[in-house]
Parts: sequence; C-alpha cells; structure tokens
Amino acid sequence: MTWLFMHGADHYLQMTPEALGRYFPQRWFLIAHITAGGGALISGIIQFWPKLRTYSWKIHRVIGYLYLLSILVSSISALMLASTTAYAVNWAYAFTLQIWASVWISTTFIAFYTAMRKQFKLHKEWMIRSYLVTVAFLISGFIYKIPFIQQLGSFEEVTVPLFGWGGQCHFILMK
Repeated sequence: MTWLFMHGADHYLQMTPEALGRYFPQRWFLIAHITAGGGALISGIIQFWPKLRTYSWKIHRVIGYLYLLSILVSSISALMLASTTAYAVNWAYAFTLQIWASVWISTTFIAFYTAMRKQFKLHKEWMIRSYLVTVAFLISGFIYKIPFIQQLGSFEEVTVPLFGWGGQCHFILMK
C-alpha cells in the first residue's frame, strides 16, 4: 500500500508548476505531507509486529516516536493544504479533509498519551485507531480510482461523500 501511495505521487517530485498544479504555491507542505505520510505507513505497520515488541521495547519506542513525528508532520501539512488548496475544489471537501486530519492528530496523541501513562492496553487500542485513520484516506483514494465510482459524478460530487463515508467507517470501527 505504501508503494502504491508513494508511486502515485512520483510526478509531484518534478516540482514544476505543471506537475504540481494548484499545489505549486504550497509545494513544500505537499512534499512534507506525502513523505511523512509514507513514513507513517511504514513505521506504523512495523509497530504491530508482535516479535518486535517482545524482542525490544526500546526499538518499539524509537519506531513509535518516528511514527508520532511522521503523523505530526503529515497531518499538520494536511491541515495547511486543506486550509488553502482544498478550497479550490469546494468548502465541503476542504472541511472534510480538515476534520480527517484533526482526527488523525487526536487519535495519535491519545495513543501516545496512554503509552506515557503506561496504559498499554489502551495504547494498543488507540494505535489501531490511529493507523486506521492513516490508511483510511489511502483506501478512499484507491476507491475513487475505480471507474464505476468515478462515473457517479464529478470529483467534487463524489469525494466529499466518499471521504466522509470513510471517516464514518473509521468512527464505527473505533467503538
């Protein structure tokens, strides 16, 4: 999934106005969001490997800090992009992305907070929630690429309910 995500963003690395389009003025936030998001995808999935936790809690902790840093950089960049370039699509799209990034920061912070309080059962539950938010946006993006879904309407008409639906599924899974 990480390869698909990163490979789909390769054209942005050209850093030209043609390749970046409406993102050109915010190109550094876009690159930070994509790069840190890829780091979160990789470091997050490693954290769920049971042998790593039993082998060395120190390595688990270091990778956890990398995950936390990746989420902070990527989600803050996502908030900046949602507060600027996403409004070119429409208000509802920008608002959906802002809520999603806020949930991403919140679930990750709660996971970190519970670990610091040595509430490891809660920490694991919140890490699962955090990682679900991490992959939910990618899954929604992949779903949008399905030709049938694209035929349902314009980008503006389809993505707001799709991304909102993805967020709703996440909240259901959080219970």
